[in-house]
Amino acid sequence: MGEDRLRRLIRDALGDRLDAWLRVSLFAPEITHRAVSWTGRPRVMVGVFDPPHPLGTDLRIMPITYLREEPHLKHVATFGLVRARRAAVRAGFDDALFVDPDGRVLEGTLWNVGFVAGDEVVWPEGPKLEGVTQALIARCLAAVGLRQRQAVVALGDLGAFDHAFLCNSATPAAAITAVGDHVLAPAPELVARLTAALCASAPEKI
Repeated sequence: MGEDRLRRLIRDALGDRLDAWLRVSLFAPEITHRAVSWTGRPRVMVGVFDPPHPLGTDLRIMPITYLREEPHLKHVATFGLVRARRAAVRAGFDDALFVDPDGRVLEGTLWNVGFVAGDEVVWPEGPKLEGVTQALIARCLAAVGLRQRQAVVALGDLGAFDHAFLCNSATPAAAITAVGDHVLAPAPELVARLTAALCASAPEKI
């Protein structure tokens, strides 16, 4: 397809809009449940929407054992994700946190998660989707005085951290104040630094 054509399609879809939430999807109607062997260039669908509301602040999340199919890819197989969120909300939580069968923390339903000890951010290692917002924050953490690393984080390790946060395209950073029964302190200063790290990335011209 090529980057130039993709950028042109995005520009055409945006038109004169300066503030929007945009999704680019690749699909092939030639592939069906019965006909799976087609190969070729996928079609492109660009959706433009009003920016969604942030997920909230001081969120309480429920650990749920679940691993998304091909977690490194963003795709439309979201039944398990929706089921996990529904279960968490019905249990009195704001959202769900995915952990693997060994108790390793992976990601949230619609977001990445980070844990903070002192001035260091720890991104959980494991099969997950590396989000764009996470990447933009990580790019500029040093500029706001925070170090970072990736490491395996188990549910049993949460006591080693002062704070936790989630991030996605609608929510630059929001404090997590409970993971199941484990309580974490609110972190308004941390959230402000993470938001500053996100904003430090220069806008990219489409």
